[in-house]
Amino acid sequence: MGRGVFKRLVIVLAFLALVAAVSGGVWRYGYVQALTQLARQGAVDLALASDRLTGQLQRYRELSVLTADRGEVTQAIRGQSATSVKALLLDIADKTAALDVMLVDRTGRVVQAARSDAGADLSQTVYVRRAMQGALGWAHGLSRPLAARAYYYAAPVFDGQSKVIGAVVVAANIAGIEWDWVGGNPAVFFTDQAGEVFISNRSELVFWRRPSGQAGLVPPVGQAPDFDSFFQGRFEVWQLGWGPYLPQNALHITRELPVIGFIGEVLMDVRPARRLARLQALAVAALFLAFGALLFLATERRRTLAEANAQLEARVAARTAELEDTNTQLRAQAKEREQAQTALARAQSDLVQAGKLSALGQMSAGISHELNQPLMAIRSFAENGAQFMERGKPERAGENLIRISDLARRMGRIIKNLRAFAKQESEPLSRVDLVAVLDSALELMQPGMDQAGVVLNYARSDHPIWVRGGEVRLSQVFINLISNAVDAMGQSVKKFIEISIKEGDLLVVNICDTGPGIDMPDKVFDPFYTTKEVGASEGMGLGLSISYGIVQSFGGEIRGANTPSGAMFTVQLERWDEGNST
Repeated sequence: MGRGVFKRLVIVLAFLALVAAVSGGVWRYGYVQALTQLARQGAVDLALASDRLTGQLQRYRELSVLTADRGEVTQAIRGQSATSVKALLLDIADKTAALDVMLVDRTGRVVQAARSDAGADLSQTVYVRRAMQGALGWAHGLSRPLAARAYYYAAPVFDGQSKVIGAVVVAANIAGIEWDWVGGNPAVFFTDQAGEVFISNRSELVFWRRPSGQAGLVPPVGQAPDFDSFFQGRFEVWQLGWGPYLPQNALHITRELPVIGFIGEVLMDVRPARRLARLQALAVAALFLAFGALLFLATERRRTLAEANAQLEARVAARTAELEDTNTQLRAQAKEREQAQTALARAQSDLVQAGKLSALGQMSAGISHELNQPLMAIRSFAENGAQFMERGKPERAGENLIRISDLARRMGRIIKNLRAFAKQESEPLSRVDLVAVLDSALELMQPGMDQAGVVLNYARSDHPIWVRGGEVRLSQVFINLISNAVDAMGQSVKKFIEISIKEGDLLVVNICDTGPGIDMPDKVFDPFYTTKEVGASEGMGLGLSISYGIVQSFGGEIRGANTPSGAMFTVQLERWDEGNST
């Protein structure tokens, strides 16, 4: 395998690994978001099921209270007309689908019942004891001797002196309540304080218990089926092997129901959430792979063209050698040789002239950009100076003239640097105070920031910070970055610029804004790349490109990135070393 083929294979594998990592991140994010929606739906479904159960049980609570107020009940507890009361209780039970309706005397003994026999002792049950204290009692359990799941309400019966003489106990048939919602989706069950499933729309879960201090449920008898649980973010997911009518992976949600003494729980199938996250991850992977394929094809095309160009150059070189040999052999043909030399000299002259025209074109764009900021400042100071003269403040006008003079000198330095650049020369790098450069740049930009309503947050150092560079060019870099930040925040509600200096082996200056950010951070330093509207001032797209070249000439680095609040440009500079001033 050739070295080039191996290198391309490594790049392809690295790209595939990157696509897999990004797709995995998208899957996880999409899965958590889908679980959030699923949790909301599950909470709604559990609330509906809980309200439905509470409402159905509430009927039997009201039935016990209303029955306790009947005069026939008081007479039956006192031992009168027992036969007619039994018929009444049976009629009430039949019409309300109650499992049983019982009358209990003061001692807790069943005086009469609709379906069970009299004489049973209920004095030790919590609901009867509470009723004997004058309050409404309730509990759940198995109804004896029918052995059916029941929910009991016990309403106290009072005599004329408001003393408790007995109670009416209504047993609600849980199976009857479950009948019309068994098998519905999602799976819902209600556990009591002991962790036992007493009510559920999945009959196979009834009487399962929660292990102490653990998640999940285990059956009352036999071996516990497969179960595991884990947290996906803040969501609890159960992995079940509990049969075909329960999801294999379910989101577990709970709700306290203190009114009836249960905890409502629901199991939401997470397959739709996983399917949605998988589709999102596949879409991102497909997009990346398509982009990678196009990039790979473009790279291969470029490599093929480079190989063809190399072959062509080799052929040209071989042909040139042959021509030189032929020229040596044909010295007699001096006139043809002189004509060839004349044509060659003319072609070389044309190439030099074309190079000069290209350089002049580039420098014209650079000069307009480099001198625009000082010229605008001179215009502003001149206009302010004229206003100060009109107001009779010559001393303030004099200050503006001094500033104009300083800016003119500064423009001279800029032009000097541009002339040196045109001659492919540069001023030697020297010791520059970074704090003073930032102060100068901020002084020039302060009127523009004030006009735009921009608030500056600048943690200024109280001591000079010496860096390796050029004062004028470094100042131009910061002016350009600050100006771009002000322009970017034109439509922002909050306009803040934060400038900070981090000292270390390398000095780092961070300039952050609250604008819309950078659309394409990897192209922001390309020549002629701009996001400003066509026709806008200073929208040629050369500022950042020139700044990039200036910082690199200092041995530093400049980068652009996005933050949660906007864009951040980082300028990294070398410290000035007295031992190495070249």
